[in-house]
Amino acid sequence: MTTVASVSEETESSPYALSHLDALESEAVHIFREVAGEFERPVILFSGGKDSIVMLHLALKAFAPAAVPFTLLHVDTGHNFPEVLDYRDRTVARHGLRLHVASVQDYIDRGVLKERPDGTRNPLQTLPLTEKIQSERFDAVFGGGRRDEEKARAKERVFSLRDEFSQWDPRRQRPELWNLYNGRHAPGEHVRVFPLSNWTELDVWQYIAREGIELPEIYFAHEREVFQRSNMWLTAGEWGGPKDGETVEKRLVRYRTVGDMSCTGAVDSDATTLDAVINEIAASRLTERGATRADDKMSEAAMEDRKREGYF
Repeated sequence: MTTVASVSEETESSPYALSHLDALESEAVHIFREVAGEFERPVILFSGGKDSIVMLHLALKAFAPAAVPFTLLHVDTGHNFPEVLDYRDRTVARHGLRLHVASVQDYIDRGVLKERPDGTRNPLQTLPLTEKIQSERFDAVFGGGRRDEEKARAKERVFSLRDEFSQWDPRRQRPELWNLYNGRHAPGEHVRVFPLSNWTELDVWQYIAREGIELPEIYFAHEREVFQRSNMWLTAGEWGGPKDGETVEKRLVRYRTVGDMSCTGAVDSDATTLDAVINEIAASRLTERGATRADDKMSEAAMEDRKREGYF
């Protein structure tokens, strides 16, 4: 008689069993292909950050040798790291992709949005994002959000419905039993899609190492002029830092996540290689957003409030 334990042992030792990373990759590839079959105008959010880089890599794999059947979209705050924007543009050119850019600065120049007193533009991304989705009639929008990042993101389904105002209602979450994804939506509504939902930060880095994926250099330790605010090392810039009493110093740092310079902090690190970064993350007790994103610390429900309004 075969026991459950022996079946489990046979499965784990089987040469046909998928590794952990292979299983995550297979799930993400399935999600991309499912969207291609269900929706008319999907788009991938691509900022040049590591999660969107992995997401694009998976999309390229999903449809190779054909071209990716989606365009890309970046909401540019005007305070992005130059190294990341350079990477973004090189990648778009290398793969012959089309990139839409929604500019926060354009909305400020037109008087539609106003600068915040703290200089942070991350909360200002919602309107440019939602209006670009509406004007281009995107019906599915891929995001690189992962459930391990933040508690509001942990509530998201892989297919997350947004109403005609791009707003999210957690109570309207649809069940996704057996990886069955429901893409039905009314005119004006759209679906946010998260292929990396079940990945962790460590999974992302291990996959980057396995696949040999190029990243912007700021993800690795380098000397940088920074100053301390709210226990984070921020980069000086036109956004309003440093203030009086905040001293700029040169430190060996790297970034775990990248976004608006005004709210994305660096961490002290000497990790200059993929293996060193992986070891550093494996030993960390803080999530990347918890350790380095000031915009998530505005309130206990900061991320969920922004997601309800249309933010990712």
